[in-house]
Amino acid sequence: MYNKKKAGMSAVALALAVTVAFPMQTMAAPTLSIGGFTAGVDKVISKTPSLDVDVQAQTKASEITIGAGVQPSDPAATEEVSFTAGAGGLVTASVAVTPEDMDEQSYDEEENAGGLFGYTNLGIARVEDHLNVRATAEKDSKIVGKMEGDSGCEVLDVTDGMAHIISGSVEGYVSTGYLLIGDAAEKYANTIVKELATVTADGLKMRMAPSLEAEVYDMVAYGEELEVLDKLDGWVAVEFDGQKVFVSADYVSVDRKLKTALNMTEFLYGEGVSDVRVEICEYAKQFLGNPYVWGGTSLTKGADCSGFVLSIYKKFGVSLPHSSRAQANCGTKIKVSEMKPGDLVFYSNGRRINHVAMYIGGGQVIHASSPKTGIRISSTYYRKPVSAARVLYD
Repeated sequence: MYNKKKAGMSAVALALAVTVAFPMQTMAAPTLSIGGFTAGVDKVISKTPSLDVDVQAQTKASEITIGAGVQPSDPAATEEVSFTAGAGGLVTASVAVTPEDMDEQSYDEEENAGGLFGYTNLGIARVEDHLNVRATAEKDSKIVGKMEGDSGCEVLDVTDGMAHIISGSVEGYVSTGYLLIGDAAEKYANTIVKELATVTADGLKMRMAPSLEAEVYDMVAYGEELEVLDKLDGWVAVEFDGQKVFVSADYVSVDRKLKTALNMTEFLYGEGVSDVRVEICEYAKQFLGNPYVWGGTSLTKGADCSGFVLSIYKKFGVSLPHSSRAQANCGTKIKVSEMKPGDLVFYSNGRRINHVAMYIGGGQVIHASSPKTGIRISSTYYRKPVSAARVLYD
């Protein structure tokens, strides 16, 4: 975009000798002199700084094309713009500026780009739970993402009851029966847009009070968007599953916007998780419900907590000892708040580590729990974790 102020300053900084000449006419508008320029409201009238040396006699003229955003007083007219510049060389050009060459209107276009809340053709999911985003317009095609109720999207096209949309990182098709579009969407958006806190760290602890000493309610994954209820000194109060909880302001970014769709990896594990971490978590989930057997390492016939973790990681080329205490000394020690899906978390009986689980994102772990429950998924804080380790490097 042409910028008159920057253009003028560049000419001074390069010590160019520039002459800009227009057919002169009487102007009622006031003039302004800035850095040697004498200007009217819309155009430069003249500029004639001097140089220490006369370069015009030393150089050869060349022809160039210059697009100058000069606004003539008569939109139907054209004006001749003649530039003579010296900076070790002489450059001359004559350019006819017509209305279609001018770019002044683009200022408003840039400022208004994106339309309402960043969308030019807004769509809003109207569901109580989640709206499936499918790979094609076929209603039984693969689900590639999910839009939570009141999530926004860009509507690209609508055909036979299916809308082609983009929302967040997800592109696909949704049923128009569950989507507000056009004026209805814009009016509705103004009534539901909320201040959201986007989580910028995986395994962020949500506490029952704004204090590091307060009870941990649950953990939340990277990229999760939570409705802001209040902002305090160093803390943000958010709504999570109907409960008011508190998160550190250092690990969320707060903005006023509509929610967007999550792709299936984000939906299950949070944003920024590598493929190998997704794969190891999905592999582990295949064995949910299988039995707990003390001393066992079989994923189908039975395993204890460290045997389950040992066998899962063996599939991915990582060798671990058959002991939760020994596994706690493997890899790199990390904070529980730094865990990513696939990392190990350890629990104690008060005297020593006696249990291990694998973190799978969203504040959850998968583990061989007990003879009664077998292999199951639990909250990371179903017991108080005492340490965590990273043995998977991606």
